Amino acid sequence: MSAKDAQRTRIATAPGFIAALDQSGGSTPTALAAYGVEPSDYNGDAEMYAAVHAMRSRIITNEAFSDDKVLGAILFERTMDSEINGKPSAKVLWEDRGVVPFLKIDKGLADMENGVQMLKPMPELDALLAKGNAAGIFGTKERSLVHEANAKGIADVVAQQFDVAKQVIAAGMVPIIEPEVHIKSATKAEAEDMLAAEIMTHLDKLDEGCDVILKLTIPTNAGLYDAAADHPRVLRVVALSGGYSTDEACSLLGQNHKMIASFSRALAEGLSVKMSDDEFTAALGANIGKIYDASIA
Repeated sequence: MSAKDAQRTRIATAPGFIAALDQSGGSTPTALAAYGVEPSDYNGDAEMYAAVHAMRSRIITNEAFSDDKVLGAILFERTMDSEINGKPSAKVLWEDRGVVPFLKIDKGLADMENGVQMLKPMPELDALLAKGNAAGIFGTKERSLVHEANAKGIADVVAQQFDVAKQVIAAGMVPIIEPEVHIKSATKAEAEDMLAAEIMTHLDKLDEGCDVILKLTIPTNAGLYDAAADHPRVLRVVALSGGYSTDEACSLLGQNHKMIASFSRALAEGLSVKMSDDEFTAALGANIGKIYDASIA
């Protein structure tokens, strides 16, 4: 079995969750501050990215970050381009940790229009996908954001997501389609109903062999995405934490039995640069245990 076949089988069938370690330039200072690294602790982007890479490396190489609970990990491009203990990050994940590597490919969100924020243009996507393939990346992730139940906006978001997904599939990778719905939206439930219908329409149009992963906000109405999870073109439906605390996210996820986690903030909650190795392992292990249990509920 090839590495990609083994990775596909693992993602589609194994118990566990996908870790999100893909904070980009805009969200990196917030992630570092939560980890106890303040802006005064680094000077300029190079030092900031070095600090966040050290945080991610500490997570990836920790014994609690084990393949019996963590199926995959989503990386920021700079993390893919960097090394951990002298070895490329994606190879460390798969070869040393048994964790399937994914790559965040979007360039951020466009300004809001029709109640949504679509993906910014990605003119260099083909080159990035080629680089990802060469680095051993299995799949990609691209995030849009829905703020309100606007039918046109949601239709546009989903259409754009699936267009990008087809480009990713053509490059030999598996896309994680992520049209997030803001957890504080006043019309969250209505937006999710619209989103679910649009997603099913596009899934039905995919050719055989064109498989995707869906990354979605935990729905207001539990089980909303069960039909999508059962669709033959869907390898897995994963949930984002969306700003919920670890406990909140896990409690809500546990009500959706066909979704597994792909958490970022919730995964790193409570971790600190000042922790000893034993303290760090205990805190990370506790978060991973909660997220894993919610993912297999």
